[in-house]
Amino acid sequence: MKDHIMDSTLEAAERAVTQLSAKELAKFRRWFAEYDGDAWDGQIEDDAKAGRLDSLAQEALAEYRTGKSTEI
Repeated sequence: MKDHIMDSTLEAAERAVTQLSAKELAKFRRWFAEYDGDAWDGQIEDDAKAGRLDSLAQEALAEYRTGKSTEI
């Protein structure tokens, strides 16, 4: 049942987006880019706090210490 509600909500959003004028669509794109970026930042912060990035950080530091990394 929950998936059906999500599907119908997504379909309603898709229909609404197709009805936007060019100006409204540009405004929506800007809003969504910011919204999506904030969501991504939040996920990274949550992952970092939970330690899910620790192994990647350790691997990067090990490569740096052994000279296997290059400055960009």
